[in-house]
Amino acid sequence: MSFPLFRRPGAVVFLDDDPAYLDMLAVILPPRWPVSLFVRQQACLQHLQPEAERWEADAWTQQQIIERWRGGAALIPQILRYWAGHEQRQALTRVCVVDYAMPGINGLQVLQALGDWPGARVLLTGQADEQRAVDAFNQGLIDQYIPKQSPDIARRLVDAVQQLLDRPHPRQAQIWHATLSPAQQALLRRPAVQDELSRLMRSHWVEHVVLGDPFGVLGMDALGQVSWLQLEPATGLAELAELAAAQGLDEAALAELRAGRSLAGLELHQALGQAAPALAPAFEVGQGSGLLGALFSVDPRPLGIAPAGHAAWLARQGPRLVHD
Repeated sequence: MSFPLFRRPGAVVFLDDDPAYLDMLAVILPPRWPVSLFVRQQACLQHLQPEAERWEADAWTQQQIIERWRGGAALIPQILRYWAGHEQRQALTRVCVVDYAMPGINGLQVLQALGDWPGARVLLTGQADEQRAVDAFNQGLIDQYIPKQSPDIARRLVDAVQQLLDRPHPRQAQIWHATLSPAQQALLRRPAVQDELSRLMRSHWVEHVVLGDPFGVLGMDALGQVSWLQLEPATGLAELAELAAAQGLDEAALAELRAGRSLAGLELHQALGQAAPALAPAFEVGQGSGLLGALFSVDPRPLGIAPAGHAAWLARQGPRLVHD
C-alpha cells in the first residue's frame, strides 16, 4: 500500500562537521520536525544507538494492543490510551542524515555503526564521493543519497527527508496489517482508494492508524483533536441499516444509510461507550471504488483519556541547538 497503516511524527538527526552548515539547517528545516544537530560523530552515535531498544519497546507496546484485541478488547480506546501515555514515541528518530566527508570516520561508517537502529539513513556527498554513495545505496546500506553540489540543495534535502518520514515502516505495517480482513486489504489496494486516503491523511492528521475492527482510520491532528474516518463498502449498506435499526435509528436515518448519503458510527460509539450513534455525511473514497467514508469527531475525555497534540509536545522541546 502506498500509504502507511500506522504513522506518527518522528525526529530527524543531522550530522555534519561544519557548525555553520548545521546552523543554516536549524533555520531552514520545517518547524514541524523535531530536529537534533550534531557536529561530532561519537555524540551522534551515542544519541541514536540507544534508540534501537526504545523502538523495540514501542513496537512491543503496539503488538500488545493487537494481542488484547484478539482477546476481545476494543482497538480504539487502546490506541487513544497509547497516544495519551506514550508521548516520547514522538522523540524516536525516523531519519538520520550524515555528511560523508568528515575527519576520523566518514559518514557511511557512522551509518554502518548504527547497527540495527531501524530508522532511514541518508548520506550527503561531495562530488568525489558520489560513486561511494551509489554503491552504498545499491547494497542497501543507505535509503537515499544527496550530492551537496545539487542545485537548490535545501529544497531537495527537505523533500527527501519528508518522503522518508511519510514512508510506511515495515515493522509497524506488519503489526497493524493483522487487524484487516482479506476483503478490506483488497479494497485498500485499489489505486483510487490509495490516492484518496493518502490525500485525506495528509490534510487531516499528523498521526493515524488504519484499522479493520471497526473498519476505518483513527487520526489525530497537531493540536490533539481526534477524528475517525469510517470506511464502509457500498455492498454493506443494507447490513449497516439493519444494525442501525436495531439500535433505534428512525426511518429517515435508515433511508439515508441505505442510499449511501450518510454513515452511522455504530462501532465507534460502541467502542467509546456511547449509546446513541451519530450520522455523518458520506462520500466516495476514490471514484468508482465502491468504498464510502464519513468523518466523525472523537471526544476521548469521557473515557478519562486526553491525548496531547504534537504541536504542544514540540513546543516543549526548546530551540534547535548544535550539539558538540
